[in-house]
Amino acid sequence: MVATSALVAAANGVARADCIDDAATYHHVNALVLRAIAQQESSFRSNIVTRNTNGSVDIGMFGTNSIHLPDLATVGVGPNDLKEPCVAAYVAAWMYRKKIVRHGNTWTAVGAYHSETPRHRDRYAQAIHRIVQSYLAGGAAAQGPLTTGLK
Repeated sequence: MVATSALVAAANGVARADCIDDAATYHHVNALVLRAIAQQESSFRSNIVTRNTNGSVDIGMFGTNSIHLPDLATVGVGPNDLKEPCVAAYVAAWMYRKKIVRHGNTWTAVGAYHSETPRHRDRYAQAIHRIVQSYLAGGAAAQGPLTTGLK
């Protein structure tokens, strides 16, 4: 949980309205992918709460699922904190980093941010890939792992 404590401390120390780049740098993940996750999950809306058919809820800009709340509570992050964009960005980057550790720097890791179930994971990865490609087509500079290409 040390990594989680660090993410909360870092998020609380940043005074910017848009912390996605900082969170990505801090957790060594691709900022374009992280930004695409926010677009996919909420269209960058920070106060969103989505109820899922399985009874869980997705909270905030990055759609952090309520299943993670017990772990986040141990470092003082609650559901309302996930509606704060900087906290949400650092939590999402931390969660995405965990998937990279498990799956490598791959689109599988990107999809696993959403679900480990292959059909949901792969569909999500494709959606994020399309968003990233639209960013790149629009002139966004590739950052982090995408410059070497995800597998």
